Amino acid sequence: MENLGDIVAVLVGVAIDNPYSYKVPLGMQVGIGSIVLVPLGTRQTLGVVWGRPKDNKAHNRLKDIIKTFDIAPLSGELMQTIDFVAQYTLATKGMVLRTCLPDIKALEPPKPIIAYQLSGEPVERSTKARQQVLSLLSDDMPWTKSAIIKEIGVSSSVVEGLKQLAVLKEVILPSPPYVKIPNPDFAPLILNDEQQSALNALRNQEEGFAVTLLDGVTGGGKTEVFFERVADCLKSEKQALILLPEIALTNMFIKRFTKRFGVEPAQWHSGMTKAQRAKTWRAVSDCSARVVIGARSSMFLPFSELGLIVIDEEHDGAYKQSDGINYSARDMAIVRAKYAKAKIILSSATPSIESKSNALSKKYYHVELKNRFANASLPDISLIDMSQNGPQKDHWIAPALLDEMKNTLERKEQILLFLNRRGYAPMTICRHCGYKFQCDNCSTWLVEHRFANILMCHHCGKAIKKPKICPACEKSESLAAIGPGIERIAQEVSQLFPDANQIVLSSDLGSAEQIKQSLSEIEKGMHDIIIGTQLIAKGHHFEKLTLVGVLDADLGLAHGDPRAGEKTFQILTQVSGRSGRAEKSGKAFLQTFYPNHPVMQAMQAQDADAFYAHEIKIRQEGGLPPFGRLAALIISASNHDEAIKYARILLLAAPKPSFLKNQDDLKIFGPADAPLSMIRGRYRVRLLLQSERNFDLSAYVRFWLKTAKKPLGNIKVQVDIDPMSFY
Repeated sequence: MENLGDIVAVLVGVAIDNPYSYKVPLGMQVGIGSIVLVPLGTRQTLGVVWGRPKDNKAHNRLKDIIKTFDIAPLSGELMQTIDFVAQYTLATKGMVLRTCLPDIKALEPPKPIIAYQLSGEPVERSTKARQQVLSLLSDDMPWTKSAIIKEIGVSSSVVEGLKQLAVLKEVILPSPPYVKIPNPDFAPLILNDEQQSALNALRNQEEGFAVTLLDGVTGGGKTEVFFERVADCLKSEKQALILLPEIALTNMFIKRFTKRFGVEPAQWHSGMTKAQRAKTWRAVSDCSARVVIGARSSMFLPFSELGLIVIDEEHDGAYKQSDGINYSARDMAIVRAKYAKAKIILSSATPSIESKSNALSKKYYHVELKNRFANASLPDISLIDMSQNGPQKDHWIAPALLDEMKNTLERKEQILLFLNRRGYAPMTICRHCGYKFQCDNCSTWLVEHRFANILMCHHCGKAIKKPKICPACEKSESLAAIGPGIERIAQEVSQLFPDANQIVLSSDLGSAEQIKQSLSEIEKGMHDIIIGTQLIAKGHHFEKLTLVGVLDADLGLAHGDPRAGEKTFQILTQVSGRSGRAEKSGKAFLQTFYPNHPVMQAMQAQDADAFYAHEIKIRQEGGLPPFGRLAALIISASNHDEAIKYARILLLAAPKPSFLKNQDDLKIFGPADAPLSMIRGRYRVRLLLQSERNFDLSAYVRFWLKTAKKPLGNIKVQVDIDPMSFY
């Protein structure tokens, strides 16, 4: 361990950019990356030794490090990643570090296990229970007290009595590993020729860092290919990280992993308890966890032997963190892989435009799977023009889709009806006076949830019991639900197919465990009709599912989002791809008012290349990512005038073109009210920046905010580099 001297720089997990100086007590050994406990004001907090302080002059006011922990230091590549994330996103370095630090319990060594063996001393007063214990322990194997009690049914006092008589001696056993090491040779997968070719392409890359886009159709066998790369990683005694966008995908994925490698992987997601997360963190740190499957924050785990990162469904917007530190887990995982000199695989049936463009331009390796596994065919996709062939009034399922549903049920096959809208209806209105139920805290309508008999805001969570009379005109029986949500679709399906077994799935209908159970039931074929949101759209494999109906294919196109076409194509492809994944052929019907839209035409023709060519051309002409860069500044306040006033002050303080190499490098739009102009009682005003691709937008915004007048009162400025959402 490098001797850093008597004074070290320690970065702590608070909103600061620079480390504080602390004294190292006599006899304590610390090095760069050591996790330490330090005093901070009136409290104690965890920190990481970042190196030597810039000012190496000792003085008596410096406080001592309280404690260092017997655990591996953070790796240099993780510390580099923390530096990069902070610099790129404009988050403080201390807050990025906080995402990497565990609960202090994870830093304490696990409690040893106390077991018992025969000491060889005779028993002065033998009883039947004592003889049972002596007989059990006669093989000289150590047994814990709980195991003895469970095996022969004696009381705890019998064991304690033998211990006091010195007939039994205590033996200290090490704690068993939290997770077992996966066996790369447990059940190697039999790949088809196309999969084997893809695997060979991945294996033939040069040593060191490389990014690969694994671009394959839904059901094409991408998971099997990257599982074999995980096996290669294990054989090289390296660690692997697999990122998933949704907790709901974890259960089925772990089943597949266990079938391939013989044991479950370590997990990391918000559904775990604090104790489970502490154990996983420590197992990653000491390398006993060789494979981790996790959500986006798992990219900050303390791997020290990282060899492979896989980003499954790499296009998914869930990889963008929007609260606190606004980072893209996909993009920052690429950065971490670079520092770790590791491989990274971006896997998707519908790659993001950025990844597809990088692959086409040879910046990334590009490995394709164009056919479905086991000779399964892609579903036949049909468009239903809702302006010509739509459903009857107050109904939501078009006749053509209804006919196909009847045929599918007769064949004893499963149906998925997809609508990315939770609840019963997105709006409730009074037919008499026109009053609309709106959230008091957000500029959005209250969504009716008929199952729970409430009206709810999906942004702040406010909920009220659905009234029986209009609060404006006090008329009874006048409230009408406008538009459908999945609960309303379920009502219609019940009326049309009363004998069919249906299930409704969305993130607000049940706990993670209940959703897991529902998905298992669907997999077993226990439900005829599945009605769901995007929760059901990706990553699932249901062999009996042969028909998909998308009830509002235009929903994603209705927003002023430059990524609207891309997001709509992705979700439609993913949900359509749930159909016909086994031996039986599948069909998908898309209900749309815009059948001639490029997205709908590409879907019907199943011509992804045409869609990407069209979308990339539009992005290039508009200077949008990946051919340009975007950043958003959201100014929020409890008073609209204050928010807009400070936004204008910021705009006037923007560095002038003389600061820039080229006047066309940067454009600033706004200030204007954000599309969702109020959330949780705070008014939101947006400034949107657009720059050339090679312009350092992060550095510009940092310089701008540093030189501008600081916000006062309750005004907040949120910076989002590379925004994924434009609400």
